[in-house]
Amino acid sequence: MNLRHEITQHIVATYLPDTSAADLEPSLDLFDTGVVNSLQLLELIGWLRERYRLPIEDLDLSLQSFRSVAAIQDLIETNTPTGTGDTAGASGGKTH
Repeated sequence: MNLRHEITQHIVATYLPDTSAADLEPSLDLFDTGVVNSLQLLELIGWLRERYRLPIEDLDLSLQSFRSVAAIQDLIETNTPTGTGDTAGASGGKTH
């Protein structure tokens, strides 16, 4: 599964259950639109850490890193060993 699609699917399933993943634009501001609030951000960070083995504790994070699906994708690609967030160790390289 494409990284951006997987992130979008998770956000829609968790925070927008009545919305299609196709309706969530990658650049949509998740905070300004109320899709994600501060408590949900903590949950999202936990999911990212677990799913993508993202070393959250070692990163200099800002709210901008989680503002959109595209920003989250960039965070994962920049801070995981394969650049894809692939925890199964399958194909390397970027998925966009």
